Amino acid sequence: MLERFKVPKPDQVRVPEGSLRKTVAEIFEKMGVSPDDATEGADVLTMTDLRGVETHGVSNMMRAYVQQYREGRLNPTPDVRVVREFPGTATMDADGGLGIIVGRRAMELAISKAREVGVGIVTMRNSGHAGAVGHFAMLAAQEDMVGMCITAGGASVLPTFGAEGRLGANPVSIAAPARNEAPLLFDAATSAVALNKLELARRVGSDLLPGWIADLDGSPVLEETAPRGRGEFFGLPIGGTREQGSHKGYGFNLMVEVLGAFLSGSVPSMLDSEPYGSGFKNYFAAYDVAAFTDLDEFKDHMDETLCVLRTTPPAAGQERVIYPGLSEREEEEERRANGIPLHREVVQWFDDISGELEVTPLERG
Repeated sequence: MLERFKVPKPDQVRVPEGSLRKTVAEIFEKMGVSPDDATEGADVLTMTDLRGVETHGVSNMMRAYVQQYREGRLNPTPDVRVVREFPGTATMDADGGLGIIVGRRAMELAISKAREVGVGIVTMRNSGHAGAVGHFAMLAAQEDMVGMCITAGGASVLPTFGAEGRLGANPVSIAAPARNEAPLLFDAATSAVALNKLELARRVGSDLLPGWIADLDGSPVLEETAPRGRGEFFGLPIGGTREQGSHKGYGFNLMVEVLGAFLSGSVPSMLDSEPYGSGFKNYFAAYDVAAFTDLDEFKDHMDETLCVLRTTPPAAGQERVIYPGLSEREEEEERRANGIPLHREVVQWFDDISGELEVTPLERG
């Protein structure tokens, strides 16, 4: 994550991993979520923060989830079911369940199918927010498979040359196992900047860079600007402007709609009468490496490739070259040892909600 989004040291409060996990699980249970599902939700959010993906960890998302449960936009006890199935594929209906909780069921089904026929693909419609989708891609990588997870939803990102939002941030994630190197884990929005990062920028007092957002008339903002509130801007596709390749980001974004929304039999995001009207639409895929090639050879090639990337001479003024997944592994190791750095404003919210709901308050590291 860019330094401009990280919590400044004077505003950091270190929270032990176990304490965060316990408090989050108890909050979920107070929302009517079953103990097992509450534990799953807490595990996903805590792992997301351990990996340093603070846009989709507790800082931004926990208060949003609480609000959505209270407003009835999330179903705490969903009847998740398979509505169509073939040997290598399935479609599931999440019944309004929170995506970070019900997503494991979809990826585990995809993994099971991949063990049987080599590839398993499961689409899921009508879910709540799926969080950092790389979490689910990693579930497959941990089973010696290549994992992929994408999610579509919302209408806050412009198509190239557009003046009205038609697409969501629509992230794509792919994970692959290695032997000794940290696993490859790519997880990125197809918008120029993940829109949740804008809330981080507001919290830490950081400006937005040129080409990240557009004015409400569709004009790209091409100078640094202060963060804006929801409804005061549109997101831009990767590339920002046509001259910088926004048509490519726009195309990738639309492909997420095809795989996540169309294949799940869901209403495409831009055709919903209201944003998120039919929930998020998700695509989970697992590719069993052994069905394609020798697993040991695959891992050796992954290690060699990732090592070459990691040891590439850095450009002038740069410290090093990294690959997707390396910094996440390093953050996880550091934060497990020293606690997860939350902004004091986030900790205050936890203190307030813990008192209101009478759950275990966060410990300080």
